[in-house]
Amino acid sequence: MKVSGVLFRRVRGFRVMDLAAMVIFLSLALTVYAFKTNAGAERSDIADVEDKIVAERHDVRLLQDQVTRLENPRRLEERARLAGEAPVSAKQEVTPEALPQVAGPTVVGPAVTAPVGQP
Repeated sequence: MKVSGVLFRRVRGFRVMDLAAMVIFLSLALTVYAFKTNAGAERSDIADVEDKIVAERHDVRLLQDQVTRLENPRRLEERARLAGEAPVSAKQEVTPEALPQVAGPTVVGPAVTAPVGQP
């Protein structure tokens, strides 16, 4: 039997070539549908991530503004005054060489002795 004879042979009223073409067409259609569905899901995932990035950037800006407000020197001085503290004056500043004099006498800890019975 020839190849052309197999292709043009009829099965239940349809040619084998028509059935093969229909199977190929359906498989291609389902493959394209699957790819489009997958691409839609990926697109929605990307949109979700972009939304999260925008929200995180907003949060970062808010936190930076809050840090700027909290580290404001005027605010810190005001809080120090309320707590009974004051800024260091020029008379209170000490050079590194003068630190031993300001620190006062050094405290010597208890002497460590050897346990009894050991040399």
